[in-house]
This record gives sequence, C-alpha cells and structure tokens, in this order.
Amino acid sequence: MAITLTALVFLLIGAALGAGGVWLAVLGGSWYYILAGLAFLITSYLLFRKRASALLVYAILVIGTLGWAIWEIGFDWWQLAPRGGVIILLGLWLLTPWIRRGLNASDDAQRASWGPAVPLLFAVLAALFVAGYSMMGDPKQITGELSEEVIATEPDLGGNVPADDWHQYGRTPYGQRYSPLKEITPDNVDSLQVAWTYQTGDVKLPDDIGETTYQVTPLKVRDTLYICTPHNWAIALDAATGKEKWKFDPNVGLNPDRQHQTCRGVSYYADPALQPGQPCAERVYLPTSDARLIALDAANGQICPSFADKGTLHLEKGMPYDPAGYYYSTSPPVVAAGKIIVGGAVNDNYSIHEQSGVIRAYDINTGALIWNWDSGNPDVTTPLPEGQTYTHNSPNSWSVSSVDEKLGLLYVPLGNQTPDQLGAGRSENVEKFSSSIVALDLNSGQLRWVRQTVHHDLWDMDVPAQPTLLDINTATGAIPALVGPTKQGDIYVLDRRTGEPILPVEEVPAPTGAIEGDHTAATQPVSALNFIPQRLTGKDMWGVSMFDQLACRIEFLKLRYEGRYTPPSLLGSLIYPGNFGVFNWGGIAVDPGRQIMFGMPTYLAFTSKLVPRADVPPPGDNTKGSEQGLNRNEGAPYAVIMGPFVSPLGLPCQAPPWGYVAGADLRTGKITWKHRNGTVRDSSPLPLPFKVGVPGIGGPMITAGGVAFLGAAVDDYLRAYDVTNGNQLWEARLPAGGQSTPMSFALNGKQYVVMVAGGHGSVGTKPGDYVIAYTLP
Repeated sequence: MAITLTALVFLLIGAALGAGGVWLAVLGGSWYYILAGLAFLITSYLLFRKRASALLVYAILVIGTLGWAIWEIGFDWWQLAPRGGVIILLGLWLLTPWIRRGLNASDDAQRASWGPAVPLLFAVLAALFVAGYSMMGDPKQITGELSEEVIATEPDLGGNVPADDWHQYGRTPYGQRYSPLKEITPDNVDSLQVAWTYQTGDVKLPDDIGETTYQVTPLKVRDTLYICTPHNWAIALDAATGKEKWKFDPNVGLNPDRQHQTCRGVSYYADPALQPGQPCAERVYLPTSDARLIALDAANGQICPSFADKGTLHLEKGMPYDPAGYYYSTSPPVVAAGKIIVGGAVNDNYSIHEQSGVIRAYDINTGALIWNWDSGNPDVTTPLPEGQTYTHNSPNSWSVSSVDEKLGLLYVPLGNQTPDQLGAGRSENVEKFSSSIVALDLNSGQLRWVRQTVHHDLWDMDVPAQPTLLDINTATGAIPALVGPTKQGDIYVLDRRTGEPILPVEEVPAPTGAIEGDHTAATQPVSALNFIPQRLTGKDMWGVSMFDQLACRIEFLKLRYEGRYTPPSLLGSLIYPGNFGVFNWGGIAVDPGRQIMFGMPTYLAFTSKLVPRADVPPPGDNTKGSEQGLNRNEGAPYAVIMGPFVSPLGLPCQAPPWGYVAGADLRTGKITWKHRNGTVRDSSPLPLPFKVGVPGIGGPMITAGGVAFLGAAVDDYLRAYDVTNGNQLWEARLPAGGQSTPMSFALNGKQYVVMVAGGHGSVGTKPGDYVIAYTLP
C-alpha cells in the first residue's frame, strides 16, 4: 500500500511539474522542470511495477537537480532549499524500509539488501552535504570594516542642541540621526535593560483604515519627552520615569478617505522673546490628519491662542479642492529662523483632483504666512492673495525637510503628481520638480537649486527621506554636503550650496516603450554611491518549494521586465525596486566625525498593471485607492493595479534576502559591509528565528559610542549593531512592531535609548501603543 500511494504522489508531482515546465519553456524559461516532471513520472511508473530501478532513476534526478541548482545559483542555502527540499525529503522516504524492501522483493535476503538503493543513498548524502556546506557561508554578504578614524574632531551637528537632548526629528535641523553620547559602546550594549515602559492608550480601532501606523520619533528637551500618536494625540512624558505629564487629544475622528493614519513627530520651539515659565514660552506644534497645525504650551499641553486662529493653523486654506481626508501633514514641520515650515501628504492615486504640494512658511509666533513655494508656480513665493488657490496636484513633500540656517537654505524632498504611473500631459514644472530634492531660500522661499533623482517618474519613486546634512572632507577641503537616500537605491552626495555632486552622478540608458500617448526618459541618473539591486532573472525566483518557485518563474516571464525603470504596461510590468523603496522615510544615519553612514536597504519587487478606464469597476469597498490593489486614479484614462510580487502562498517571488543593514564611507562612496537583517519569526506560520533578511520600514540612529540602533524590520525587535563592521551586538524583543526610528538622550549622566513600538498597517506587524526606554544597569 505504501508503495502504491507513493507512486500516486509521484504521478501527481510529475504531472504538475511537467505541465508547468512546458508552460515555462514556452515562455522561454528553464527546461529543468520538464525533465524533473518526466523523472517523477518514470519513477512513479516503476514504483507501480515495484521495480527497484525506480531508486536509480530517482538518484539520477537528485544528482541532476543538485548539479542544476549549483549551476544556477551557487551555494546559497536559501535558494538551494526550494529547489531540492521536496526532492530530498521524497528521496529519504524512498530509502525507508517500507519502500525499499517492497521493491523486487522475492525473499528475505533481497528485502534486507541495500544494493539497489546505494546510488540513491549516495545522491541524497551528497545533496545533504552541499546543503550543510551552503549553510556555513553567505554569498550575499559583504564583509569589511569602516575606518574608525575621526576625520572631523569637532563636526558640525547643526543647530544649538545640547548633547543630552534630541530637539528635532533627526535630532537637529541637519537630520543626521546622530547622538554625540558615548556611554553605550559595543563592549557594554549587551547589558541594556528596560528602564521604563509607557502605553499611550491610542490603539488601532476596528474602523481605522488599514495603514494605521505608529512611526513617531520622540523629542527630548531637558527632562521631558514629547511624542504624538497615530490619532494625533500629543503627549509629554517624564524622561526619567516615563510617567505622563500631560496629554492633548485634537479629536481628529475617523475618516475612511485618509490613506494614512499616522504621526511621525511633533516640532519644538522656545520663544527667545519670552521668559522661561511664561505661558507658551516653549511650544510643541502638532500636525493632525484633518489638516490642522496646533500650537501647544510645552509645559502643560494647553493650546497657545496667540498662534494663528486661536492656536490652530488651518492647512486647507488656499487649496483648490476640499481637503477632508485627502490632504494633511504626517511629518513634523521644520522650525528655523523664526518660521515653521509645512509640507503635506496627498492621497496617492485616488484622483487627479488632488490638493497642491505647496510648501508654506509661517511666522512661528503668529501663524502669519511669510512665503509659499508651489512647484506648479515656482517663481512666485509671495503669500497667496486672499481668494486665490495654489496649483492643484503639484508635486508635494510628505516627508521631513532639513535646514542649514548658516547658508539660509531649506532642503525639501519632493514626490510626484498623481497618478504616479501616468506621465502624459505633465507640465514643464511637474517634469522639473517631480522626485527631486530642492533647496529653497529660507527667508524668501525662492528656488536656489534642484536635483532630480528620477526623470519622468512613472514608478512612484518619491524622494522619501529627510536629506541628511554634514561636512565631508575632500582633497580640496571640507565641503558642506547633503546626503539624499532614494527609493530606487541611489544615495546622492551633493554640495548643499549648489546641488552639484560630490560623488559622481552619471546618466545611463533606461528602458523605453511607454503606453501610447506617454513616454519614458531616455536616460536616468545613477549615483556612484548606490544600493541598486542586480537585475532579476528567472534564476532569482523563489518559493518555499519547487512548486511555488515554478509558479513564480512562470509569472516572472509573463510580466514585462527590462530592469530598473521598466515602464508600467497594460499586460503588467515588474517594478524593481518596487514603490516600497530601497530606502523610505526612515532614511539613513551618519556619523559626521567619521563621515560614514548606516542604512537599511530593502528589496521587494512590485507589479504594476494599467487598467483602461472602461474596465475599472464602480467604486466600492476597498476599491477607492491604496498603495496596494486597485488604485482608481479618478479622472485619468487608466487605473492601476499594483502590489508586491508574491507567490500563490503570499511570499515574495524573488529570493531573499529582502532586507539588509549596510555601512558605507561617504568620502569614497564605497559600501564596506552589508549583512542580512531580521528574521521570519513574526511573518511565518511557525515562529522560527531564521535570519533570512527581511524587509522593514523605519530608520536607524547612530551614537558616538560606535553603536547603531534599528527596529524597522518586520520581526518585532530592536537591535544594536557595531557601526564599524555591522555585527549585531544586542536585541530586545518588542511587544509590537517597531516601525519607527529610535532616539537617544541622557539625563543625570545616564544615557537612554527610546523606541516606539506600535506596528505598521501596510506591512502587517503587530499593532500596539508602547514607548520603551532602555539604559545600562
């Protein structure tokens, strides 16, 4: 009976592999699956006949598969496993007494003999040896050590922020995500323990939108932490104990038309004209998801009525359409030179009737509009006259800007006009400013320079991260630099005075062939420092078994794919890197003394399929627009179906790793080390801590002690790394997803690291409401 059932299983496997293999071969893919299917069918036939030669045929399949797999991908365990896992398990089953002894068995001596099974035994042992050998190395890893030499002994950290504090999103206006504190080092970081835990009480609600996320980086001023929550509560905590000092709820309500329900941070300001202790002498500015900016007294959380309209600035003013749910600020505004400067997020791909992407600078005390820079009307920055509106659907800035007050420049990362995937009819200004970094005069808002990172963007490659500012030493002296991470994997290192490259940028040919009426750019820029992934091939397709791997190989060849910047199409295109980005809003962290960076490059392919307007279903639940699924693009000739490129089991079709940590020298552009980061413990049916290298969203932080901290990955951990070589030094289990950016401060001579853990709706991590502080014993 066992042999008959086994033969039946082999028959079904052979039929499935054969049919799929023919389909793959017709598409131009590997012929291996046809041959493997044939071997399974022959083995099945011989098993039905109870012929011992079934073992020999299967041994040939094992050896052939082993040779083919090594030829295709070398000794990479995570790619060898799906190719050979099922085959080896079935080979082991064929070697059991229940099968082996039932083949050509006429007497007891023959039943005890291993003779016919010896070739299969050696084939399986060879495969197991190769598997064991491949586990000992990692062909995807880059090993090395960044220089520990301190190039700048007194680096410019930006702003006047005490070493113990963290006053802005990236600690200072330079956005370095660097703490000059040194108590925590690679030698003692493994002794970190929880100092306190605070729960905000703001939890994801049943009626919340899918992308309800907790992305805040706390601020620390003297003895107080300031945070916001997904529903835009502002909270002040005692930095030593985590006890709540005050809480302010702006009552933003729930709106199903919002694409995001999040808050990345608040902004802090101390008014030099007021004496400490006076009402609103220090303020916290809270952006909300119903398009308000509220000024609060940092001492007690009370609204400061002297700002704007009784303490509230209404950001919908001047917008061409009703902004309810379609426009709001998810990131903290910039505080600089007596101004508070605000961008805003628009709902991607809902409609062409989007709000303006205008950047506005207000008097930080009164809320009066000082200047506005609208990329649709970039030359006129004087305040918009009453009754007029800004340019609708102009490229916007949903992330965080940086400031160099000494140069008088504001550095703004810009996104796209909606729809992201359709470029026909874009204006000259949209073509100029989409997916770029712009430098604006801090006092007038006038454009000083622009550096575009994607030409005629059809892939949602917004510049997602706060530009990081530091001075970089070169052969001709120190240059004030800007480091700009991008979704497509380039990291631009520019002279922040002019926007000209410090590390070379070249234009390279790009794929052509947009849909009728649209076009693609002939070339695209590539920075000398980049984390661009290698072009995918059929060999890179993956699965937990040979079956879903085969399905992915078939789907890969059905899609249009010509490498990076393959244009969207009616048949469906593979977009790699996908719009999740190699880098996203978490950006990078730098050590301005050593002039090095730490980052978390992520690699996930997406698909993009255009849908003619006549074929778009009527609006309904889950069809109005999102970052995945059907994006309606109301008013445009095409909608788009987009999402991660996954197998029938919902796993990425491309082989891991999907996420790394990496270190690079900003003076040379050399990537010195790059290691897999994160496990599948919280994203697989079994909670196994396999270090595959998983995607993440969030950001890193570096300390002067030589330690980097990062949560972000889709497993629930906060980790510490040696900045010099990237080795993981410590990890702490989080009670929820850690898709935020950690920060560090000191109080009474003791250094703390703070992490917010609340999950991320888009990546499916565990929601929560935790703020956790760690310190040494």
